[in-house]
Amino acid sequence: MTINIQYVQMATSEAMNEYVTEKLNKLGKKYDWIIGAQVQFAVEHNDKTKGKICKMELSLPGPRIFASSNEANYEDAVKNTISDLGKQLKKRKEIYKTH
Repeated sequence: MTINIQYVQMATSEAMNEYVTEKLNKLGKKYDWIIGAQVQFAVEHNDKTKGKICKMELSLPGPRIFASSNEANYEDAVKNTISDLGKQLKKRKEIYKTH
């Protein structure tokens, strides 16, 4: 699986790169048909939201799947985004089983 990580208007973080890669590799072992992942980190300066945004898009056979989270820190945002992607992958796997 190819993983591309982008940081929008912020400094890159090697620790965050390793964390995201580790989490996505776990997902890739469970669902071996994932081709690649696009990860984007951004910060939103708004009093109403938490501000740490993580967006992920997975390339796989069929339509791509996408999830994003807005949390108080990036680790929680990554966890929630991966969790959402896991749910979508589970649904997709069920669809593949029936065909």
